[in-house]
Amino acid sequence: MHIGKLAGAVVAFVLVATGAMAAEVVGQPVDWGLNFQAAGSGIMSELRVFHDWLLWLIFAISLFVLGLLVWVMYRYNSSANPTPGTRTHNTVLEVLWTAIPVVILVIIAVPSFRILYAADTVPPADMTIKATGYQWYWGYEYPDHGDFYFDAFVVDSADEFEEPRHFARLLSTDLPVVVPVDTTVRVQVTAADVLHSWTVPALGVKVDAVPGRLNETWFRAEREGIYYGQCSELCGDFHGRMPIELHVVSQEAFDAWIAEAQTKFARESVPPGPVLLTQNAN
Repeated sequence: MHIGKLAGAVVAFVLVATGAMAAEVVGQPVDWGLNFQAAGSGIMSELRVFHDWLLWLIFAISLFVLGLLVWVMYRYNSSANPTPGTRTHNTVLEVLWTAIPVVILVIIAVPSFRILYAADTVPPADMTIKATGYQWYWGYEYPDHGDFYFDAFVVDSADEFEEPRHFARLLSTDLPVVVPVDTTVRVQVTAADVLHSWTVPALGVKVDAVPGRLNETWFRAEREGIYYGQCSELCGDFHGRMPIELHVVSQEAFDAWIAEAQTKFARESVPPGPVLLTQNAN
């Protein structure tokens, strides 16, 4: 009897712990997923709404065109219409099939341009992070918090973490980027060798990293949790092994992490990044 109760308690604890861990990871792809990841920012929420609305519009247009094709094949095949017509044009029809697509494109363009402008225009930021792409890892600087720097490399096993945390294959890094929740973060992005792309899907962020050029984007995470991304530009042999792991935490947790990071990642104590993987870079 006691063994049964103990087993039940263990199972309940495992389920609760698993549920808590699953709830913590809000920006990770799922098996057989058919839609975007859950939105973690306002921009991504707008992108999801626009995507879903546009999908229904495209479905309606495709259904209408399919109906026209079926009707034409049925109405004007040789057996149903043995004597072809001699009509060469129809002014009203030609105006309609030109004007209606233009109206549809304008309807699509209005929300599209609005979201594009909002995503591209960086509002007054609360903090700045600089991300530099290398073959094949990311380097991060926090210029507003002591200007410390660290490199983030992919990990192949949870055993490589200094502290226990969620592991995602080809997505987890040894050192995550940490930002506070409900904070406008400016991300300045560049590259040291070839083209890369800093992308976090759940936050609606994607910007190219170009050598010799400083691009920037922004995000404001509305939910605490772990968000994953990857380099989205083909950058060489190990393109699939330069992920992005972003931890969105409370302001108190962020302040505590900053205090530790300023000492741990002080520039004078950071050795140069490894060059072993760059020998094939072109």
